[in-house]
Amino acid sequence: MSSSAIEVTVYSDLACPWCYVGKQRLNKAISQFRQEEEGKNKEIKVDWKPFMIDPATNPNGETVKDYCQRRWGGAGWTNSLKTEGKKDGADFGNWQWWPHTSKAHQLVQYCNENGVCSSDVVNESLFRAQYENGENISDVTTLVQIGKKLGLLEAKEDELTEYLTQDQGKAKVEQEINIGRRKYGISGVPFFVIGKDDASRPYGFSGAQKPDTFLDLFKELSE
Repeated sequence: MSSSAIEVTVYSDLACPWCYVGKQRLNKAISQFRQEEEGKNKEIKVDWKPFMIDPATNPNGETVKDYCQRRWGGAGWTNSLKTEGKKDGADFGNWQWWPHTSKAHQLVQYCNENGVCSSDVVNESLFRAQYENGENISDVTTLVQIGKKLGLLEAKEDELTEYLTQDQGKAKVEQEINIGRRKYGISGVPFFVIGKDDASRPYGFSGAQKPDTFLDLFKELSE
C-alpha cells in the first residue's frame, strides 16, 4: 500500500458562490475520510489556484443585488443555491457583495509565499468574510485586516498594503489562471484536480460535487 499523499488542487473564483459550496463539501469529505482512516497515516494536501469568471466586475465590487440585476435580471436563482449550500455548511448568512477578486487572489498568493499560512486557510477565511460576514473582499483595507487575522506581522502590514494597492501579484495570478486553462481546459469553476503525488494522471472534474464523490475518490486513491 502506497503512503504517498493525496493531492487536491482547486481552481476557484472567490466571487463564485458555488466555489464556496464546493469548498464546504470538500471539507466535509476530508473530515469524514480522516475519521474513517484514523491512525492509517493518510494525508490529503489541498492547494487553491485562482480563476476569474468575470474580470469586468467593478474593481471596487458591486452589491449582490446590483450585480445579479445587471447580469441576469435578478437574484432569484440564488434561492436554490442557498438551500443546497446550507446542507453542507455554506449558510450564506450575510452575502452582501459581488467582489472583483484579483486582489483577493493576490492576498492568497502573498500569504502562501511569505509563510503566513496555506492557500487553503486563506481561501477559507476569504469565503467566510465574503459570504458569512458581509465583507467586501475587493477592498484593500479589508484584505489587509484578513491578513492580520491570519497571522500577518504588524511590521508587514504596510508591505502587504503596497503589494495589493499596486497589484504586484496580478501578473502571477493571471499566469496561474492561464496555466489552468491550457493544462486542463478550464472554462468554469470550481474545478478539482485530484491525484497522488507519485501519480502522473490525476482525476480532473468541474462543479461543486457532493461530499460522497470526493470521499469515494479519496478511498480509491488510498488503496
